[in-house]
Amino acid sequence: MKPRDTLDTLAALFEGEGSAEYLGEAVTQAEHMLQAGALAEAAGAPPHLVAAALLHDVGHFQGAVSGRDLMEHSTDNRHSHTGADWLGQWFGLEVTEPVRLHVAAKRYLCAVEPGYFDLLSEASVHTLAVQGGPMTEEQVRAFEAHPGAADAVAVRRWDEQAKDPDMDTPGFGHFRPLLEGLLRPEAGPGA
Repeated sequence: MKPRDTLDTLAALFEGEGSAEYLGEAVTQAEHMLQAGALAEAAGAPPHLVAAALLHDVGHFQGAVSGRDLMEHSTDNRHSHTGADWLGQWFGLEVTEPVRLHVAAKRYLCAVEPGYFDLLSEASVHTLAVQGGPMTEEQVRAFEAHPGAADAVAVRRWDEQAKDPDMDTPGFGHFRPLLEGLLRPEAGPGA
């Protein structure tokens, strides 16, 4: 798939399915993801982390179990894994692993950081329970040993902050050049 086609596919998700409500939050799914990307960018994060923050929830659009199922039926849709696997067609591990681990990072932070749980929105508290709750000590050690853990924690923090209905956020087009620069060579022309 050509870079333009890849980015058009992603843009269509933001404009289509992304315009739907986001698990009962005060922002749409697209607004949430755009805010996360903008927060990462404002923090001076490297491009791969800006991309991961921007794309962290694309897994809600993939697979048979939607984000709505997560809230209504308490079914974990494993959107972090689904999204990372799907994005892996075009992006390397530096983008996909923080996406894959951002749910684990929430569970991790709830286990190790006093007060983090109190920062969670009502929807995040609900999904935390569905996703396994705070990590055990053994899970914490395993998470900390993962080479992508620090990046996943950074994405998770932006994720939790990206629910402000009054935040002025750039559109998807703002991030296209950054995303194009991160596409794997084999995802480019002639692939």
